[in-house]
Amino acid sequence: MFTVLGLGSNKNFASLDSVSILASACVNLRSLFETFFVSSIYRTEPMYVTDQPCFYNMAVCGETNLSVHELLSEIHLIEEKFGRNRDCEIRNGQRSLDIDIELFGNEAIHFIDENDSMNNIEIPHPRLTERAFVLIPLLEVLPQDADIQNKEFLKETLAKIGSQGAVKCLSSSEFAKIVSEKGAEYGRAVNRTESDCN
Repeated sequence: MFTVLGLGSNKNFASLDSVSILASACVNLRSLFETFFVSSIYRTEPMYVTDQPCFYNMAVCGETNLSVHELLSEIHLIEEKFGRNRDCEIRNGQRSLDIDIELFGNEAIHFIDENDSMNNIEIPHPRLTERAFVLIPLLEVLPQDADIQNKEFLKETLAKIGSQGAVKCLSSSEFAKIVSEKGAEYGRAVNRTESDCN
């Protein structure tokens, strides 16, 4: 299924700044997709809760064989790996890593789990059309031939709301290079661990 994820960060975790967190998250996400593309990185003013640092936002897209529930479960594991703890955060507040499923093909999904809100899914994301920080990288990363029925509507919506102050701070090619370097670092770490065990 062709899928678009939106990623954001405005809080360091361990020794990683927001851009490094996003790059490391992409290394982890890449294994969930058959094809995988990254957008540029945009620095954006916070919405809703404004007394916090600027966010760094981006999008990724590609084909996945996972179901939407399997994908959500993997996303939660990656968020936790990079320091997200929903029990300790303010809604729309500061966070080390936030990953949302923005589009899952052309499916409209509204799933509510009364026992565990972590399993709730609403796709397209309910606030997609009010957030330039989502729409700008989403539209950038979409392949020209992507079969997304509401693509023109999303373009028109972005034209109406404007950039909302989003500023590109890393191009997609610059960021892809960082992701590639992070992947190589992980590979070297695995090799060191394997050799230590021999």
